[in-house]
Amino acid sequence: MKRATFAVLAAPAALAGMLFFALPLGALIIDAFGEGGGAFARVLSLPTFWPSLGGSAVLTLVAASVSTLVGLAVAVHLASMPERRRTLLSFVIALPLTFSGLIVAYGFILAWGRAGFFTQLLAMAGADAAIVGGALFTPAGLAFASSYYLIPRVVMALLPVLVNFDRTQLVAAESLGATRAQAFRQVLLPQIAGPLAGAACLVAAVVFGAYGTALALVGTQLRILPLQLYSLVSETGSDFPAAAALALLITAACSAMMAVGEAFGSRHERHLAA
Repeated sequence: MKRATFAVLAAPAALAGMLFFALPLGALIIDAFGEGGGAFARVLSLPTFWPSLGGSAVLTLVAASVSTLVGLAVAVHLASMPERRRTLLSFVIALPLTFSGLIVAYGFILAWGRAGFFTQLLAMAGADAAIVGGALFTPAGLAFASSYYLIPRVVMALLPVLVNFDRTQLVAAESLGATRAQAFRQVLLPQIAGPLAGAACLVAAVVFGAYGTALALVGTQLRILPLQLYSLVSETGSDFPAAAALALLITAACSAMMAVGEAFGSRHERHLAA
């Protein structure tokens, strides 16, 4: 490909990257380091920073683990289906990715809130509607709601790998006496470990930095870093250098998770090629 043609094709992506990534990131860096690191010191000294960091870590671990396990199971099932049915179901499963966090939160409130549809069905079966509905507005409920848009990401990441996997290896393992679970664990899982780790890191980075669903469900009462950032830039906050510093810390954490996923994937590919 000629350099001129490549430049023309790459120009829109470069422009979008500059406008929506490089410039905002540069503005954050200027604000955060404008006081010579004092903004970072204020962020780290906030009484809510370390509890929020712990809350974000727990939420990320729970939501990413549940989403990865469920997404893997769904992807394995889809990969065994005929192509037309798999395509249709993949389209349906990918629909949650088009919804914003606020829409997801309000949808879960209508379905699982104190007066939600499923909550009322469980109440008719004898459950306490106040307890069932109130659970949605807890960290566990937030992890449950977050999984709604994390699971499709795992499915979409793993489905191409599983569709192209040679299933005769599983048949051969079972013919040699392995159970289906053993064949899955010892034959399939090692070969998709890299993509699986990459998918887990992807959804971990997404849930670590997301705030829309959390804000709509639990307000600012839950101690996680995105809501801490929201409180710094809301109407009651005025310390914008500290907000920029916290935004950089969240960005660095999410980038580190993505880098770990890429490292696992690259190492796995080299191992399979060896």
